[in-house]
Formats: sequence, structure tokens, C-alpha cells
Amino acid sequence: MNQFAGIGFRKDFANEFLEKKLLQPSFIEVAPENWMGIGGYWKKIFKQVAEQYPVTLHGLSLSIGSADELDWNFLRQLKSFIKEYNVQVYSEHLSFSKCNNAHLYDLLPIPFRKEAVKHIVQKTKQVQDFLEMPLVLEVVSYYTAIAPEMQEHEFINAIVDESDCRLLLDVNNVYVNGFNHKYDAYEFINKLRLDKVAYIHMAGHEQVSEDLIIDTHGQPIIDPVYDLFDYTIQQLPHTAPVLLERDFNIPEMEEMLFELNKLENICQKHWKHETVSA
Repeated sequence: MNQFAGIGFRKDFANEFLEKKLLQPSFIEVAPENWMGIGGYWKKIFKQVAEQYPVTLHGLSLSIGSADELDWNFLRQLKSFIKEYNVQVYSEHLSFSKCNNAHLYDLLPIPFRKEAVKHIVQKTKQVQDFLEMPLVLEVVSYYTAIAPEMQEHEFINAIVDESDCRLLLDVNNVYVNGFNHKYDAYEFINKLRLDKVAYIHMAGHEQVSEDLIIDTHGQPIIDPVYDLFDYTIQQLPHTAPVLLERDFNIPEMEEMLFELNKLENICQKHWKHETVSA
């Protein structure tokens, strides 16, 4: 069984988790919105899987950056779900996806501005106080910067420092942003509060033109992203769980296992005497 690398739990290959013939991740991740309140057959299956693997959550609808008030009904359901499955990591996107209570079904960028920092810090503290656990916020991919008055790393670090939240470092997102906005991804990694990293994501992307990459989670991870990942984990002052994300174009199990094991091997190379922490 892998020590550091986990994978998203999907109905497509649920039996693999239970039978443990090939797939033996360190943990599983789900979007809580897809599983809260579910019953019947899939509730039973998920419960069986959760008894065998630690569960992490990666949310889709908190919309921490929107002007809307927090959805307290959603947070109450979420807290119950967290307690039911003894969840230790709840992550969300440092973006917004709702406006006037309408779900936009996309992760939209937040302006890198001091007012936005203040707003997000206030909401993050409310979430953390209510859930009684740190919120883990993801460095997201974005395709245009909206009226920035701060650099991206300054914006992220300010939120982490002032809210005392944790950081989800999506290495592929950093690579994508560095390519699209023409900055050095390695330098960007070095400027982040790496001591606050609680979780890492790795995924594939698609280059659609000479100067544009789209973060898709539907392609294999490319070698330059593996290289950036290798560098990144050497800079961390502690270990962290590493998730392989594959949201569509699901390949054969052997290809998934190749990527999962490659991530695990890189972690083992640098963290072989460590135990995973979040």
C-alpha cells in the first residue's frame, strides 16, 4: 500500500478500492457535495471504502472568494459528514464560484487586492471556527489577472498568514500559471509559505496553443510537472499527502497505477524516513 500518494474515489472503479487487487492508495479524496446525504447502495459502498482508507475532502461550492455570505446550511451538513468519516483534511479552492446565490459552475479568479485578502480572511476564520479544523485553500489556475495590486504569491501568503489556514499546493496549477503568465514556477514555489502546505495535488493539462495551457485534469502528467513536483517536495519542511487527480478521460487502471506509483516513488526517494502528516 502506498504511504504518501492517494487518488480520487470514483464510482467507475469503486470495486478496485474494495478488492485491493491493484489499487492500494494511501488515502482517497471525494468532493463532499457529491456524497453528503447519499443513501442506498452507494452509501454502503462508500462506507466500506472509508473503513479501509482515510478520507480527504476537496470541495466545490464553498466559494470563499465571492461576495455572498457563507452557506451555513451547507456547512452544517459538511460538519456532520466530516465527523461521520473522521476527515482530517478539508480543502477548497482559492476562487469563487457563486454570485447572488447562483452557482456559476466554474472557478473564477479573485483580484489580487488587499480588500479581497481581508474579505477572504474573515470568511476563512468563520469556516474554521465552525468546523473546528483548519481550512486548506488551493492555489488555483487562472487565465487573466483582474486589477491586481499585489503579486500572486503575496496575495496567497497574506491569506494564509492572517487566517492561519493551510495551503493546498497544486503543482500542476503552478506550472500552468507559470507558463500562461510567463513567470518561473520554481521561483514561485520558493516564495510561498511552504511550512503551511498541508496537501498536494498533481494532475495533467492540455496545451491548446503555443502560449496557452488549460488545466483539465483529463490528461497524463507530463515530465516537466513531475520535475517541478520533485523539486517542490524537497523544499517542504515536512511531508504531506499527495493526490493524483484525474477527473475525466479516465484511462485504463494500469495507466492510473503508473502515475500513482511514480508519485509515490518520488516521495519515497525524498521522504523514505518520514511519515505522512497533514
